[in-house]
Amino acid sequence: MKYRLESRRYRLPFRAPVRTAHGAWAEREGVIVRLQSETGVVGFGEAAVIPWFGTETADEAEAACRELSVNIDDARLNAVPARLRCLKNALATARRDQTGDKDGATHAKTLGVAAVLPAGRAVLAAISPKAEMGFRVFKWKVGVGDLADELALLDDVCAALPNGAKLRLDANGAWERRKAERWLECCAERPVEFIEQPIAVEAKGAADVLLGLAHDWPTPLALDESIASDGDIERWIGAGWPGVWIVKPSLLGDAAGAIKALACAKADVVFSSALETAIGARAALRVAFAWPGEKRALGFGVWPLFADARFDGPYATPFLRRDDVDRLDGDAVWSALS
Repeated sequence: MKYRLESRRYRLPFRAPVRTAHGAWAEREGVIVRLQSETGVVGFGEAAVIPWFGTETADEAEAACRELSVNIDDARLNAVPARLRCLKNALATARRDQTGDKDGATHAKTLGVAAVLPAGRAVLAAISPKAEMGFRVFKWKVGVGDLADELALLDDVCAALPNGAKLRLDANGAWERRKAERWLECCAERPVEFIEQPIAVEAKGAADVLLGLAHDWPTPLALDESIASDGDIERWIGAGWPGVWIVKPSLLGDAAGAIKALACAKADVVFSSALETAIGARAALRVAFAWPGEKRALGFGVWPLFADARFDGPYATPFLRRDDVDRLDGDAVWSALS
């Protein structure tokens, strides 16, 4: 099969900077691909790169698209190197779009969504409106400010949650072992569902530290940056990771293979956004809806996200319907970039 490949680079400002342990993130960069078959069928994909997550840069993805040329075949598409994993994902998504393959049978029509809370003291004002909307799972960014200040806020945050609610803490690798243990000690008697990535991937002995913490404390830990690529997932399966897996399908070069491996391992998976546009969101959410294992609340409560709402995925509500995902229009995003 031969295809016509086109690509468009994007740089989209967020409605407000996203604060994480890596600093303030003000705009999203990536590449949208449009793949048209010989018969005229069109598919879209998104290279939603995050270089500090270990992916290629937007420059690299864009350059690779130029090198692939306009008219290509399956062999050239399959030969895209693994280091360009977001681009591989985008091209695979575009081909599935063409064939109508929606990542397998759908096992759910509706999935819960976690509400994303801002870092710092702004979290306290954000909980009540989200609770009134019906959210019962909340995700709070920590590791952004002073350790003592954030720990002091934890009780106030928990007190502000509605009855029966669960709190997820996302540290983005901000702590070393001693700080992580202080948090785990505080979380033991509180409604904390899990802590995401307490230790940085690049920290010395990070894997051993994470495994030790996961076995020593009752509050579950979740891998996020540690499983940014397909090979990471296989390594952690081999290591017998006992906690949760935060899976961002948009960052996996072989998403189908990685998801199959996790399913075979009966992994406890939470599917999460990489802050994609509607094109990447549609592909990632289709993976989440097809997951055969336990359904935890999705980490896709991020929209409205962009200053230009034409690029947003489904608006953040406590539950997301599969029909909402299928209505996302790749052609509209492509046109908006022209």
